[in-house]
This record gives sequence, C-alpha cells and structure tokens, in this order.
Amino acid sequence: MSSEKEGAFHIVDVPSITPGPLRATLRTSDGVRVEAVHAPYKAPHTDSVTDTAIVVAHGFTGSVDRPAVRRAARAFGRRAGVVTFSFRGHGRSGGRSTVGDREVLDLAAAVAWARELGYARVATVGFSMGGSVVLRHAALHKDPADGARTDAVVAVSAPARWYYRGTAPMRRLHWVVTRPAGRLVGRYGLRTRIHDRDWDPVPMPPVEAVPLIAPTPLLIVHGDRDPYFPVDHPRMLAAAGPAELWIEPGMGHAENAADDALLARIADWLSVP
Repeated sequence: MSSEKEGAFHIVDVPSITPGPLRATLRTSDGVRVEAVHAPYKAPHTDSVTDTAIVVAHGFTGSVDRPAVRRAARAFGRRAGVVTFSFRGHGRSGGRSTVGDREVLDLAAAVAWARELGYARVATVGFSMGGSVVLRHAALHKDPADGARTDAVVAVSAPARWYYRGTAPMRRLHWVVTRPAGRLVGRYGLRTRIHDRDWDPVPMPPVEAVPLIAPTPLLIVHGDRDPYFPVDHPRMLAAAGPAELWIEPGMGHAENAADDALLARIADWLSVP
C-alpha cells in the first residue's frame, strides 16, 4: 500500500444546495469511483438550510449504508448538512482498501463535492481508520484556494502511530490485512476488499500530521475502554499540536460506540466560533 475558525452553524438561504437527499458516484484524483450520499439540513418548519456540511469518514469495514454510519449522519444532520461516503474497497465504492493511505484521496473528493453543492464551510469527522485519514487530509489540504480543504476536524478513536499491535483486536486486524487468508475473510466476511501490497512509501503517521493542521480547529475524541487503541494514542495526538482532547468514560471504539449524546456534543463543538 502506497503511500480564525469561520464561525457558528448559522441558518442561511443557500439556493445552490440541493433540497433533498442525493446519491452520487465521485471520482478520486487517482480514478477510483466512490459512492457518496448528501443529506441537507433544514431547520424545523422553515425552508432555510445551513451553509455548513459535515463530511463523515467511517472506520475500517464500514460503509455509507452501515447502521452506525447512518446513525451518526442523522445525529449530525440535526445541525448541518451531511455528506457520507464509502472508502475505496468498502460498500459500493471501487478499488481496494489501503487501510488509511490513499483513502485521503477519497475524503478529498467528498469534501470537494460538499463545496460544489454550495456549502461555504466544511468540517470533517473521522472514526478509527477514518480518524487517521481526516488528520492526514487536514495536514495536506491547507491552501485557502483548495476546494478539498477542511474548516474543522474531529478524529474519534484514531491511532497515533502505524503498525500498533499492542491489543488483541489490532493483532487480528493485522492478520486480516497482511495475510492472504485474512484478506479472504475481509472480502467475504467483512465485505471489505483489501489491497495485497505493503505501503510504499509509508504514509505520514497521524501524530506527525497533527502539528501541520493548525490553525484549523482540531478535536480528538477517544474512549477510555477502547479495545483497539489505549488512551496513550489520543494523548500523544493532542500533545503533538494545538488540539482539544476528550477522553470519554466508558466508551469503546469508533462509530459503533459513539452514542447520540456524544455525537450531539461533537456537532455542538463544531458550531462554536
């Protein structure tokens, strides 16, 4: 595998934003087709919409139609327009998963699409593998003229460093990714098509991306009962650059463990100027 915050959510009239849910197939800069869904926000009892979109980056083996992703989209949709998508090798998207490397291109396509839909402000929220992707994406897309740039970043249950095998779930994941038999399990058991090549070159680790994100606002969220990555990962990320850190008592891993109350708090954080 290869390698000043813009303000609160405020309700405005944005005629160019599509008025209803929309499915699309995006094409990344390296030619991969990525399925995506846009759900616009509308204030209750009005025809107004918000000028902000949240782009959701799911975890490994997730997809745009997985229940936990749809639940997150509904929670965020109470405050903003929402774009969800399936990373390469997941769902109906093409290509094969590179487990966080070239997935940055998938996220860039989704963010650019949100801006094409008419949103003036776009935030990214990533879970687990998607958390590592939103960090690297924010570090790589900082030019104000870049249509794929993000205006705020939230990484939930993200690793700080690559090749971590310190927990049993991560050892199992490495078996799935690196062994032919594991990739068969990934394809047929987890519905995830995984690339059979090692990273070359190794992509920038998330902890090295964090210092490059400022002045874009950054929030790190992690559960203190995460079975994949212990709390030294989020602490390392938060210490690497300007970031707010939430360690959530009793929370497990990623979108499956993020309840509606936490998702609402994340949306509230994104709305703070």
